[in-house]
Amino acid sequence: MDGNYKSFDWTASSARIMAILDQPAGSYEEVDGLPDRDKLTFANGFYGMCSAIFIDIRDSSGLTLKHKRPVLAKIYRSFISEMVAVLNSDPYVREVNIVGDCVWASYKTTQVNHIDDIFAIAAQANTLLNLLNHHYEKAGLTQLRIGIGVEYGRVLMIKAGYSGSAINDVVYMGDVVNRAAHLAHLAGRNWESSPIIVGDVFYSNLNEDNKRLLRPQWTSGIGTIYQGNPVIPSMNDWISALG
Repeated sequence: MDGNYKSFDWTASSARIMAILDQPAGSYEEVDGLPDRDKLTFANGFYGMCSAIFIDIRDSSGLTLKHKRPVLAKIYRSFISEMVAVLNSDPYVREVNIVGDCVWASYKTTQVNHIDDIFAIAAQANTLLNLLNHHYEKAGLTQLRIGIGVEYGRVLMIKAGYSGSAINDVVYMGDVVNRAAHLAHLAGRNWESSPIIVGDVFYSNLNEDNKRLLRPQWTSGIGTIYQGNPVIPSMNDWISALG
């Protein structure tokens, strides 16, 4: 969101706060799946089921010690460009967001088979890392490690920002977003942690073939999570054949 200077008026601020707090609870509608963002106003919101994928670079701070800024820009631009392309490649996608070196997306998953589609997106992002690292190695750049977190659950979708300023965005709040972000933080950190970790609710909705690609692990404070290193075989074979 681009800034556009306006002086701060605390009396107007007080009026805006009261207007928001006085909004009726009925403005927040329960829905099966998340609607398009153009249905949002500053006075409504939607509760809906969704899946969320977070993808985060491991030890990104270490990259600054190894490469100068122009090279860092190439690494981050290529990583973000192609991870966004993967996250955006599912017909159930609702939002794709970039936060620093992390990319994440939400998906309208209202049927059980949609969950397997989202799992395939996570596997494709995991396979994409092999393609990125192939090109990084050819260019003499540091290869990346990532963590991918995936979860399914209910989320609150609202439009938030400074009304009348054109500075606003869609905000997603709820356990599904927090858990997916936390799972991405745990994933890919060491030899015990696989690059993809999914939550128990997401796992329970996968088909049996996909479940077999993951193994359970008890994690203090979270409970049972499921991790693995699934890839898209045809894509991975194509990458392996590159010279």
